[in-house]
Amino acid sequence: MTISSSLNAGVAGLNVNASRLATIADNIANSGTYGYKRSVADFHSMVISNGSGTYSAGGVRVTTQKLIDQPGALVTTDNSTDLAVRGRGFLPVTTGAAVDSGDGEFPLFMTTTGSFRTDSEGYLRTSTGVTLLGWPANADGTIPSFPRDTGAGLQPVRVNVNQFTSEPTTRISLGVNLPGTDTNPDADGTARTLSVEYFDNLGTSQSINVTFTPTVPAAPPASNTWTMTMTDSASGGSMVGEYTVVFDDSRAAGGTIATVTQAPGAPGGAYDPVSGVLTVNVDSGPIDINIGDAGTGAGLTQLSDNFAPTAISKDGSPVGNLISVEVDANGLVSANFDVGITRTVYQIPLIDLPNPNGLMASDNQLYSTSSASGSFFLWDAADGPTGDIVGFALEESSTDVAAELTQLIQTQRAYSSNAKIITTVDEMLQETTNMKR
Repeated sequence: MTISSSLNAGVAGLNVNASRLATIADNIANSGTYGYKRSVADFHSMVISNGSGTYSAGGVRVTTQKLIDQPGALVTTDNSTDLAVRGRGFLPVTTGAAVDSGDGEFPLFMTTTGSFRTDSEGYLRTSTGVTLLGWPANADGTIPSFPRDTGAGLQPVRVNVNQFTSEPTTRISLGVNLPGTDTNPDADGTARTLSVEYFDNLGTSQSINVTFTPTVPAAPPASNTWTMTMTDSASGGSMVGEYTVVFDDSRAAGGTIATVTQAPGAPGGAYDPVSGVLTVNVDSGPIDINIGDAGTGAGLTQLSDNFAPTAISKDGSPVGNLISVEVDANGLVSANFDVGITRTVYQIPLIDLPNPNGLMASDNQLYSTSSASGSFFLWDAADGPTGDIVGFALEESSTDVAAELTQLIQTQRAYSSNAKIITTVDEMLQETTNMKR
């Protein structure tokens, strides 16, 4: 019995070292694989009840696991959608086959890194078809509320590289100096005109034409009064606003707006002296026009004898082409256009679980949940226990080749030693057999 147990222990030793050799071979083979998590083989002794004065070898057994929570170093790349998780958490992904099936079902997998690029349909995929998942944003760039304990709200991230966009103008700041001499009794009453561009709801360039007509008094003093009329090119030049603007000529506030009065029955909204804003309705909708607070010298002024637009600005933009896609540390996917617009189109959450090492490993550095891993939760990147997302980066393999080669030598020696036990037991059994002769 004792000799037989020695033989069994030797065989077990060969088996477990063969398993360790397999993990070492896998680790070394994947030392250049981005996102690979090294495997380890742990040995555990087995004990057989022994009688008095005897000892039976119980042998050894092996368990293997991937150290999924062990991160690799990050390396920089030149692709904005090369993504890596810095810290705790996993990127949500699905398979290319699930996306191509068109049934709307996307099995949830996890990975810590991936070189994602747009395919022919605009999906962000790796070369093996792994497709990035995220929450789609609203048209205004906000992210709706999605459940965090399920992946039901996640959709394949799709960016149309031929996408166009525009933003309508909703606010204009009007900074213009009107010549004070034009409101003197000897002035000729010539109107001053100004065209201000805006963009309609379709990104087309339109204009609000502003006419400043001075009030010329018959006798001194100067009136310091102007009639400001606005027309809209998109509606055939129809009037959208008419206001009487009176400027202060005191020593303390000379040249600043004193009062702005809307003409009776004229279109447009009333002037707010606190915000300096009045609202006109052009063909594509309302636009707030800031002409300056009363008494501040911002916006419209009346100084000297020069007519000069000093500061005219607006929001909105014409039609622009998509030029790049980036993912920030919080997982927000932004589409950048050549007209300066940046729009949030998706948010990539990070998945966290109680026991990452309990995940089930699949091909292409993908992982899925199991009973050992626990249930998952979707966090905003860089929030809660999760790390952040790094663009222009990939995670290297967690394999340390030098350490693996050291273990390879140890495993080889251990395997040879166990083989020696088997040959020794064989020789002892042969001696026992020879005793019969």
